[in-house]
Amino acid sequence: MRIVRAAAELIGERGVSGTSLDDVRAATSSSKSQLYHYFGDKQGLVRAVIEYQCAAVLAAQAAALDEVQDWRDLDAWGDMMVTAVEQQAARGGCPIGTLAAALADVDEASRLALNEAFQTWRAAIGEALGRLRDNRVLAADADLDALTTMTLAAIQGGLLLAKTSRDSGQLRTALDGAIAQLRVHYARDPHRR
Repeated sequence: MRIVRAAAELIGERGVSGTSLDDVRAATSSSKSQLYHYFGDKQGLVRAVIEYQCAAVLAAQAAALDEVQDWRDLDAWGDMMVTAVEQQAARGGCPIGTLAAALADVDEASRLALNEAFQTWRAAIGEALGRLRDNRVLAADADLDALTTMTLAAIQGGLLLAKTSRDSGQLRTALDGAIAQLRVHYARDPHRR
């Protein structure tokens, strides 16, 4: 785990192509034989980094999205993501998105693993939106699949803009826009005041 964590940090800073096994070896005081024993080659190490990063991001997102019951909770979820970006000085972006940008066109196995991670994230967002609908916060006829895709796209785009501009406000604007679009589908119950 120590090697994977260090490799994830290096890849996050330098990218996949800018990180060599020798870089990982130097950062972890590992031998070449250790790296080859555990990972086989660089591609094996990158796959371990993908698993590690996806697990970390998805666990945090699932925990936060599980709390969403109303608009206030949805806003808190957005605030949590913006705060995380601010704590990193708007560096790094989304580990899943960054890895997807680097690998989706050149490594089919990695693309599939990253797509699966995005589908898991979509499912967590969809479940949160489903609870909003069940709680009569979203209209019963709201297209949850489309709203889920739009929300995840706003997150990914906002994180990329925040990363490149070093401005967490870019993510805030993207999330505010997505949440505003969700609010358009507010459940108008004539019996509620």
